[in-house]
Amino acid sequence: MAVHRLSRQYICTQGAPVIHSVDAAIFSLRYFAKCMACDFCDDQCCSYGVDIDLGNVIRLAALGEEFRSRVPASRDEWFTAEAIEDPEFPSGRYVRTRTKDGRCVFRNPEGRGCLIHGYALDKGIDYHDLKPIVSTLFPATFDYGVLCVSSEVHDRSLACSGSGPTVYEGARDELRYYFGVDFIAELDALSVANLPNG
Repeated sequence: MAVHRLSRQYICTQGAPVIHSVDAAIFSLRYFAKCMACDFCDDQCCSYGVDIDLGNVIRLAALGEEFRSRVPASRDEWFTAEAIEDPEFPSGRYVRTRTKDGRCVFRNPEGRGCLIHGYALDKGIDYHDLKPIVSTLFPATFDYGVLCVSSEVHDRSLACSGSGPTVYEGARDELRYYFGVDFIAELDALSVANLPNG
């Protein structure tokens, strides 16, 4: 697939990442997308943990006991110990959420979805302030300034890959939140241009 250079760089509302190009595969590869309506994957995408910015880690720690008590793992089991430097994350560093019993420690053990997301909704907090950007955009992702599709969709190891809306359509609202309406206008135009026979 082609990688299209955008008309300008788009900076995430959190300060990073900065997107300068888009892989056209985002406009053609498909996945189920309606996660809370899914009854077949058992939150497979939560099996491996996820990269999380250190800023998010600090904000989660500040929530105190009310949040901690919802997580079925002790606080020292939440994240990998060593921070990785990466300018594509808002703080410039990230760790990874750990897994326990084959699931991210923040996966809701009594239902569906992410405990971080659920807590934010319960408390009227914007989940973007707490939840990793990598989780929120999945299966869209970013790599060295290129908006692209996660490998699990390319290799079809993601249980819901193959049918449904395109990765772009599924992630469009989140991309608008992080990168703004001008970014979406440019991607909408590229989406049309990349339709079959477009």
